[in-house]
Amino acid sequence: MSFTETIFLTGFPGFIAHRLVARLTSPNTQFFLLVQKQFTEKAMSDIEKIAQETNVPLENFALIEGDITRENLGISDEDLKTVLSETTDVHHLAAIYDLAVEKDLAYRVNLEGTRNVNALVKKMPNLRRYNYVSTCYVAGKRTGEIPEDELEHDAGFRNYYEETKYFAEMEVEKLKAEVPVTIFRPAVVVGDSRTGETAKYDGIYYVIFYYKKFAPLLRLANVGNKTVRLNLVPVDFVVKSIATLSKDEAAIGKTIALADPQPLSTAEICDVIIEALTGKKSVITPPPSLVEFSLQLPFSPVLTGLPHYGVPYFFLSQTYSTKVSEELLKAHQIECPGFKTYAKNLVKFVEKHPVL
Repeated sequence: MSFTETIFLTGFPGFIAHRLVARLTSPNTQFFLLVQKQFTEKAMSDIEKIAQETNVPLENFALIEGDITRENLGISDEDLKTVLSETTDVHHLAAIYDLAVEKDLAYRVNLEGTRNVNALVKKMPNLRRYNYVSTCYVAGKRTGEIPEDELEHDAGFRNYYEETKYFAEMEVEKLKAEVPVTIFRPAVVVGDSRTGETAKYDGIYYVIFYYKKFAPLLRLANVGNKTVRLNLVPVDFVVKSIATLSKDEAAIGKTIALADPQPLSTAEICDVIIEALTGKKSVITPPPSLVEFSLQLPFSPVLTGLPHYGVPYFFLSQTYSTKVSEELLKAHQIECPGFKTYAKNLVKFVEKHPVL
């Protein structure tokens, strides 16, 4: 069977990668999905579901066992020849998305892994687009508004996740002079805006679980603050945006922040969650300095569920410009939904699935 495009994708069967493959699937599209050995069984199951739901033959999907930390991504010589000669589009999503990741592991996967993917990309004669998924948090400890066309800084980082994603994006940025590259920077990705479905409870979910512990009492105090904004984006918006702009020639050479143009303050976010849980809003808002101090106490994670490494993100004076993304997405009638419009769906999913 002949295909009009062949997509090589890393990070399958991750939550975003799974949804992206499902979105990009068509009868004329072939997939080479790089999968680590321990995830092969799940990947097979996921592909069967995608094929059934989209009515696309299983023959359109090829699972390729490998690892981005190895030379040639650990792909066998025979498979490598096929991947290099047939691939037209690359989506690189594989990374360690963990704020507490250790230095060596973060550098090996996020930085060296991306270098290895870059090396393969440069050898693909029929490449039309290299789509790299970065993060808004490459901004590290910078404050104020972060333009999409700015990357380099010396403000420092809070953890090795931010640091290694920054250096990895630097490596991909260099390729813009050689190959057609599009870099996507999602903000904090949460569950599906319609179903609430997610694969991991972290970030804003710490707040949801905190208030769920005893909502009638805890809802009285708003633990957010009115000056700091936390940028949240639902996974369906992220996937739809990547899938659409990866086929838009206007996005070539661009770095695109997939962020909410009008993010809520953490105090507003807390009130939205409290209202979704109780139908009421908070009564008092303690001083931010007191809340931050309390959250950093040794016993705080046990009481609140928020690990110490997650605390700084709720007190981060940093916003992300979406000028480029809004202009590109407007042509496709795609807008980021506001947190208020889907928070109840996230809460309902958590209540129905307390353990993932």
